Amino acid sequence: MAGELMDPHRADDGALCTTPERLSPEESSPFTRIATSLSSEMSLPVLAAHCLGEIDNFRRGEPCTERYGLELFHRAIMRSDQEAWAWVQQCFGGMVHGWVRRHPKRVVACRLESEENYVAQAFERFWQATACNQQLEFRTLAAALQYLRASLNGAILDTLRTYARSGEVSLPEPGEPYMEDVTSSSELWEILKGMLSNPREQRLAYLLFHCGLKPREIVHFCSPEWSDIQEIYRLRRTITERVLRNADLLRWRLS
Repeated sequence: MAGELMDPHRADDGALCTTPERLSPEESSPFTRIATSLSSEMSLPVLAAHCLGEIDNFRRGEPCTERYGLELFHRAIMRSDQEAWAWVQQCFGGMVHGWVRRHPKRVVACRLESEENYVAQAFERFWQATACNQQLEFRTLAAALQYLRASLNGAILDTLRTYARSGEVSLPEPGEPYMEDVTSSSELWEILKGMLSNPREQRLAYLLFHCGLKPREIVHFCSPEWSDIQEIYRLRRTITERVLRNADLLRWRLS
């Protein structure tokens, strides 16, 4: 399971990283396949209760799995189930609050907007980037949480950029993740999604342009899904070339 991701009480800066999933004794037995099948048949309240139990077990250092949380995300995203999405927010909202509290820009960010607002924006960005695209499917809970956390980072950085233009806050220091003015536009992200049919290109564009992460930060934050920086550079070049070929459309849509 996503060790640090699952723990909203980490004391460090909250970098995205994963640890091997902790397996309970039954994980290696035939019972696992039966339990996984049963989770897909559970009602949403029961599934959410099991998901919360997974999180509590992790916090107590007890054996835990990811099947219930992953099933909850699957129903919300792949089935566009609004009720399942509400349960996702209820189960993982506390975790996102914890990420806000450990964000390196928390102090200045929370002077501008409330913690609750950043949490709401994180879920909204995640939903916009995934639920409307049925080709995007997370195979692990860690991957889903990584993108949820990247969504939070994008929401905080966008807010800082907006207030920086008015002179109310200073811009990030050199080397810190930020977005250029044009890439902080949610409208641009919507246009990019329409241009990119490859799910992997869409995921990378989301991290690059909607969350404001740089290639090396993506490798650091979203490993092992993005472990090859040369692939990121290659795909970024492909995305950029496609954007340039559609420059007239972009100027028209953003004017």
